[in-house]
Amino acid sequence: MSDSLADYNALTRSVGVADLSDRTQVELTGADRAKFLHNLCTNEVRKLPLGAGCEAFLLNVQGHILAHVYIFAGQDSHVLDSVPGEGAKVVAHLDRYLIREDVQLADRSGARGELLLSGPDSPALLAQMGITSPPEARLAHIDTTLAGTRVSIRRVDLTSPVAYFIACESTAAPSLLQTLQSTGARMCGPEAVEMARIEAGQPYYGRDIHDRSLPQEVARDAQAISFIKGCYIGQETVARIDALGHVNKTLVGVKFAGDQVPTAGTELTRDGQPAGQVTSATYSPRLLAPLALAYVRRGSNTPGTKLESPVGPGEVVRLPLE
Repeated sequence: MSDSLADYNALTRSVGVADLSDRTQVELTGADRAKFLHNLCTNEVRKLPLGAGCEAFLLNVQGHILAHVYIFAGQDSHVLDSVPGEGAKVVAHLDRYLIREDVQLADRSGARGELLLSGPDSPALLAQMGITSPPEARLAHIDTTLAGTRVSIRRVDLTSPVAYFIACESTAAPSLLQTLQSTGARMCGPEAVEMARIEAGQPYYGRDIHDRSLPQEVARDAQAISFIKGCYIGQETVARIDALGHVNKTLVGVKFAGDQVPTAGTELTRDGQPAGQVTSATYSPRLLAPLALAYVRRGSNTPGTKLESPVGPGEVVRLPLE
């Protein structure tokens, strides 16, 4: 735990680096790529300027979530970034709707490496390496050269308000990782990344989101859904929920008393009645207590609500932690 805590402190309080090269990278090229992708996701893509990005869901016709992605609009391509193992599914889903559009799809996951640089000292470290103006807006990105390697630096908030994905050719990732370490970034393991991710309230597809989840249940409306764009696959369900004004459950943070971290699937109750279920959990160094992401039923999901569980009392908390 001591190493994980040191890693966590680097990711959230100074500067840490982690190898996330197993993440999914799907590339769309061709003149029609922006319009095509716009019609297949929940957020505004068509109007994204060069160097901007957005978060979005890909849905099936019933409105269930097939993928949770970051979309980066580049000069010659749009890149979809997601959790590991999603490439084949995403490409197959997009290809299903590709008819005559000038769009080419490619799963670049194996060919592209990706490093996470995280923490408030990240911009200073990049400046030491010659990048004096890294992207500032969320999901903004630049293509540049870092330590002699062509990279795309993408501003994210996966583990800290100040963090970056640094994408490069997979063969260049190990040496770039070593250079970032020698410049001052601490190498961090997956346990610390998970601590920081959950504290940041960032859902993980396959753990916190599944193929039966509805977009508004994930509580990412402001980040991942445009309610004013035109038609897209699954929009009818999103619009119907919006008109109704609520979903029956939402993904929230739950802090637990005691030392035991609940496992995924742990049932939550309120006054003896079913109230929700844990999807992922960790020990939170900031709270000095176990912290989970959990789907909690409407009426029991506001911050401050007291819950019960097999590992002890819980309380709904606002995420990201401040």
